Amino acid sequence: MEELATAAGITVRTLRFYRERGLIPPPRREGRIAWYDENHLARLRTIAALLERGHTLNGIADLTTAFESGRNVREVLALGSPTEEEPVRLTPEELADHFAGEVTPENLAAALDLGYLATDGEEIIHTSRRLLDVSAALVREGVPLAAVLKAGADVRVHAEALADIFATLLATHAPNRDPAPLRPLAKSVVEAELSLALDRRLNPGSQMS
Repeated sequence: MEELATAAGITVRTLRFYRERGLIPPPRREGRIAWYDENHLARLRTIAALLERGHTLNGIADLTTAFESGRNVREVLALGSPTEEEPVRLTPEELADHFAGEVTPENLAAALDLGYLATDGEEIIHTSRRLLDVSAALVREGVPLAAVLKAGADVRVHAEALADIFATLLATHAPNRDPAPLRPLAKSVVEAELSLALDRRLNPGSQMS
């Protein structure tokens, strides 16, 4: 415990307090000896970084609980089929930097439920770089992260319905064809229709009568 506290730059008393609060996992025990490892040190450094960014110990404890109850990255990414989306590995403090002040236990739980986030040891995996970048951009524009996640959940429902339309189209009319070419064609149709729909909603005066 003394060696871990020294490596983390904290006192043994502070380390005991963190352990009692459940902020770090218990050590591996061999008889009366308690062994700490690099994962414990990484967790302590994460706690220090989050404290520097203004998070409280209660908030960090809630975040830790949310992460530990979330899905493991293997459950999220081991889907058996290839994907075009690029996963992103983040530390908890890097995630906090993307969404300054908005990484709350409630938002974290919502992101875990959507499958946007997963855990892999001390790291966090965001399953789509594009969704991460767009979500962060919307927050920078002033949209609360909770609203972004709610919109993501709503979009998910419609995206599943759109995927069903194209999958049914292919299964009905070209059941023996390779489905790979369907992806870019389906995406082009959806992007074009969404673009036209946004024109109608955001620029109603530009539409021809």
